Amino acid sequence: MDFHYSPKVQALQEKLKDFMEHHVLRANASWNRIADSGTYPLDIVEPLKAEAKKLGLWNLFLPALHDDEPGTRLTNLEYAPLAEIMGRIPWSPEVFNCNAPDTGNMELLHLFATPEQAEQWLTPLLDGRIRSSFAMTEPDVASSDATNIRTTIRRDGDDYVINGRKWFVTGASHPNCRFAIVLGSSSDDPQVARHQRHSMVIVPLNASGVEVVRNVPIMHHVAPEGHCEVVFSNVRVPVSNLLGKEGDGFAMAQARLGPGRVHHCMRTLGQCELALELMCDRAIERRAFSKHLSDFANVQDWIAHSRLEIDQARLLVLKAAWVLDQGGNQAGYVDVSGIKLVAAQLQTRVVDRAIQVFGAMGLTPDTPLSFLWTWGRAMRFLDGPDEVHLRTVARAELAKAKANPGSTRAWLTTQ
Repeated sequence: MDFHYSPKVQALQEKLKDFMEHHVLRANASWNRIADSGTYPLDIVEPLKAEAKKLGLWNLFLPALHDDEPGTRLTNLEYAPLAEIMGRIPWSPEVFNCNAPDTGNMELLHLFATPEQAEQWLTPLLDGRIRSSFAMTEPDVASSDATNIRTTIRRDGDDYVINGRKWFVTGASHPNCRFAIVLGSSSDDPQVARHQRHSMVIVPLNASGVEVVRNVPIMHHVAPEGHCEVVFSNVRVPVSNLLGKEGDGFAMAQARLGPGRVHHCMRTLGQCELALELMCDRAIERRAFSKHLSDFANVQDWIAHSRLEIDQARLLVLKAAWVLDQGGNQAGYVDVSGIKLVAAQLQTRVVDRAIQVFGAMGLTPDTPLSFLWTWGRAMRFLDGPDEVHLRTVARAELAKAKANPGSTRAWLTTQ
């Protein structure tokens, strides 16, 4: 088995690392200062986007590109280590047009958009001229079971009328966000299967009846691009804004989630690597009780466990990316659930250890650690809570056992 990245990927890694060090990292303090003032730092991001596009570091995430579309054609496995590098600075994926939720929305539009929808929405997304959002989660129901979703999408002549309340609509506060893909109930017929009652529609954010109520803080951190609560009150969009077919909303959502979870997990690993590096540097330079922190056995244990757990998780994520490339999203749904669970729990563990080594400083904005910890905790809900992914993995294992009942009984006999 060859665990090395290909020469093509290694060259892209070096190119991306150089860009991150000489462009993105140098802009990081200014980006955070402007963002903390309540303004999105477009003046910083847009020039960096232009430079990244010029260097070929653009749309790296999207494997199924047509010849006339801007970007670099990479498989999930090739893109994964690049997402890890981007993850070290959470705002950086936008610089390369590889940011959520646009990545998932571009994949959806690639798969299901009509030519007219692609021209209006996909092309400017691929070019980085606009941003988008995805409206699925709702405050009034347990959205981990998405069949609970109550936002309604009802046909009325040549229009669909949308009513409902969504939240954690990432990107809705971004000044360039132009539309949301909304998942809602398009049928209340009990004769229709539960997973065929929902549809997706494209809703311009400037449509009458769309109200961005607030930007919801994530554990007291306010993202300038927004994790917003959005109300849709009798919002009318033309029937031509239906994405795919009526009733196919769940199947389309699953098509969107597979690669996106690989992206999330690899960015998480980048943040874990950063936390580990910070922890080691702090342990070497900080003294307590006449010793460097790195001399204490418990700190050495934290460092060693972090190194091994990050490497284990990376191998699991790369395997999931490979499965998606070989067999498609459906073939990798169990693997994707597994990495989502492992990576989110890993982030809070590794960052928590780093905070402990930093002491009180780790709780402050003087390091990125407190933000990374809260984001890791949020990751245990994003794209499905831990419990849903545990159930997916458990059901797959139980299905294997049911397919071969009694196959292990011989191993129980010792004499």
